[in-house]
Amino acid sequence: MGKQSFFAQFWVKENPQTYADKDGKLKPVLGTKEMIAMGIGTVVGAGIFTMPGIVAAEYAGPAVVLSFVVAALIAGLSALAYSEFASAMPFAGSVYTWANVIFGEFTGWMVGWAILAEYVVALALVSSSWSAYFQGFVGSLGFKVPTIIGASFNLSTGSWFDLFGALALIGVGYLVARGMKGVAIIENWLVIGKVAVILIFVAVGLTAVHVQNWQPFIPAHRPGTNFGGWHGIMMGASQVFFAYLGFDMLAANSAEVKDAQKTMPKAIIGTLVIATLLFIAVASVLTGMFHYSKYAGNAEPAAWALRQAGHVFTANLLSLVALVGMFAGLIGLMVGGSRLVYSFGRDSMLPKTFGKLDKNKLPTNAVWLLTIVGVVLGAIFPVAVLANLVSAGTLIAFVVASVGVIFLRQRKDIDHSGYKLPFYPVLPILAALSSLALLISLNADAQILMIGWLILGAAFYLFYSRRHSINYHKK
Repeated sequence: MGKQSFFAQFWVKENPQTYADKDGKLKPVLGTKEMIAMGIGTVVGAGIFTMPGIVAAEYAGPAVVLSFVVAALIAGLSALAYSEFASAMPFAGSVYTWANVIFGEFTGWMVGWAILAEYVVALALVSSSWSAYFQGFVGSLGFKVPTIIGASFNLSTGSWFDLFGALALIGVGYLVARGMKGVAIIENWLVIGKVAVILIFVAVGLTAVHVQNWQPFIPAHRPGTNFGGWHGIMMGASQVFFAYLGFDMLAANSAEVKDAQKTMPKAIIGTLVIATLLFIAVASVLTGMFHYSKYAGNAEPAAWALRQAGHVFTANLLSLVALVGMFAGLIGLMVGGSRLVYSFGRDSMLPKTFGKLDKNKLPTNAVWLLTIVGVVLGAIFPVAVLANLVSAGTLIAFVVASVGVIFLRQRKDIDHSGYKLPFYPVLPILAALSSLALLISLNADAQILMIGWLILGAAFYLFYSRRHSINYHKK
């Protein structure tokens, strides 16, 4: 391309038919039930047993329930935008692909790069948490895992490699590489078991609730801190928001869905409603059982509360199911993330090998790349600080999808006969502004890390993706 076309390429919009032709090779084998199961498997991870207690102690007190409601309302607005896009353009890559069609190549790449941070960091974090829970479980049976293979690299503690976190990721990668039909069956059963134990926790925990623990429902704000009042509620909402990454996972997989125009909106909205009700139920019971201050620094508040209330068997069952729940979450993240990597390769933004399908029409190369990156991050490097990237990436994706709906409505070359979000254009504008407000309210570490990650992504685009992109060679 000539010099005058250098910046012009940034805004070249992909023809949606190109994606329809390429992604048409993926097998549509998933229905509404399977998609909701994968959505719940990702959204309602083991965090449902930890986040309510931690956020209550550090930010909102009993009003942690409102933190989940606020996060759900903001996520819900964006979920409606996602539903409209997924119905109109059921292609792999979710908001990365949509932004390529609506805004152009550079915007699509940057929002895709932001989402990539979500997936790789979330995989690393969840695999590390799974490893810690697993070691705690086998430790209760009398087996001591050697320190050298028990955690990520840390000279002060003597740990070199998180073996069990790596094995969990490799196992999930193997399952996903075998095919979506088998994954869907396994995910269905894992989610059924997880939801059953959540309901058992709620039923048993209700017998130990003391109403006075909910008073005052909204604790007074402590000056100079992030605790209490509506400030604490909003800070709590920004902390729990990363759970709703599950929407992007569903959308990233929409090319493998049967009757996507009807299935995708049902799956996305169904996941939101079910997951939010479960979060609110657990948060309400947890803060009612003991004063929220008791959960400060507690990594397993739900199991602790049950043990303190004398329900030891249920507490142990909950700890075991947390392992199952995290495994289900890893499956969902691996599926969504690998489809994003596949879409990068499909468009030559990454090497083309990652956009290839195997003999079973599966993006196996993309699966194994994501597995390897997850193992390196989660099993070798400490990733606690990187956790901030997850919420930031999700919120950027939600802003772009919400604004994108306004431009989508103007496109006459896209079959838009399926789902449309109501109260247009008020709801998409409200969705974009609310996600942007939550993005701005994230802590400084999260904002600095995301800015650094986006700069790295822009550099990668300039020095690799732009020159290899299918648009670079167009005359």
